[in-house]
Amino acid sequence: MKAVRRRRMLILAFLFCGGSVTVALAVVALQQYINHFYLPHEILDGTAPIDRQIRAGGMVVHESVVYEAEGLMTTFELSDLKGSTFSVRYEGLLPSLFREGQGAIVIGILNERKTFIANEVLAKHDENYVPPELKDLHEANDP
Repeated sequence: MKAVRRRRMLILAFLFCGGSVTVALAVVALQQYINHFYLPHEILDGTAPIDRQIRAGGMVVHESVVYEAEGLMTTFELSDLKGSTFSVRYEGLLPSLFREGQGAIVIGILNERKTFIANEVLAKHDENYVPPELKDLHEANDP
């Protein structure tokens, strides 16, 4: 093999290996920042990962919102209206549009007891908006 051809092959091999390593590192790094969305039945059946930040959503169950007397801790339940319900604990101010019977999305960590420890709660922002993930649930809830 001639020297010029060998050098071209080495450059191509180096570029291929460098590109492969770059893509692999990017994929590994981005997986930490991906928040997958889970419905209540997926939270309860074990599909959702434990101790990893995820998003979950459902309809806020009527008469499930409990405000603690001291502090900003709130506990409520989210349901898929098909029998799957999970408990959410959130410390902080809830959005002003957060209500029972409305759709909500929570971002946080699911613990071993299937209690969702939320660090952010998102509520429906007007009467016509439904998050894409909750569209099927909302249609089932409308009379």
